[in-house]
Amino acid sequence: MGDRETWTSVEFGGSHRGWAGVLVADGSVPRPVYFSMMSGGDGHSVSQWSVYDGRHGRPRAAALRAVCACGWSGPERRLDWEEFGEEELDVAGYPVAEVCEQDWDDHLEDVDRSTLPLPETVACLLRQLEEEIDTLRASSPLAAVRAARKAEVVVQRAVERAARDVGYDMDLDDVAAALGLDDAEAKQLLIRLGRRR
Repeated sequence: MGDRETWTSVEFGGSHRGWAGVLVADGSVPRPVYFSMMSGGDGHSVSQWSVYDGRHGRPRAAALRAVCACGWSGPERRLDWEEFGEEELDVAGYPVAEVCEQDWDDHLEDVDRSTLPLPETVACLLRQLEEEIDTLRASSPLAAVRAARKAEVVVQRAVERAARDVGYDMDLDDVAAALGLDDAEAKQLLIRLGRRR
């Protein structure tokens, strides 16, 4: 896989971790680039889009596209090497990588729409709570932290039994789909919210 910069969502976690993926001229995904360390003989693999600049025997990226851990891929975004001239790929290609991140953001909106919708009263309360804590933060950050902690305690008490019921009564695939998570993260969420070890 190789080291690379990723995008994450607090709500969907690793289930929908995203990154700017690379395609070479033939449309394939190149292998990670291996950088050896001079002194110890060890090294590391990197798959960050900006290392695929065609220099020093490395593959040259022809396009970038948003990629998500769930298997989704966005449209190809071509890199115009003629326009780049002598500019480094990490600078010249950055606007293309930003478009890929927006594609991934759009994907997350689709994921969110596919999850179990909240009742409007609950959605409204959550928006209001976020606004109130943000307002409080401006005047007293410590009070905002205290309010967030109180909200966390209230939510934990309210959700503990529901998480246990869901864990006992529902198929994990259905739970994961309703929450926009993969099975492993859905299981971990139910364990954490249900306070089971």
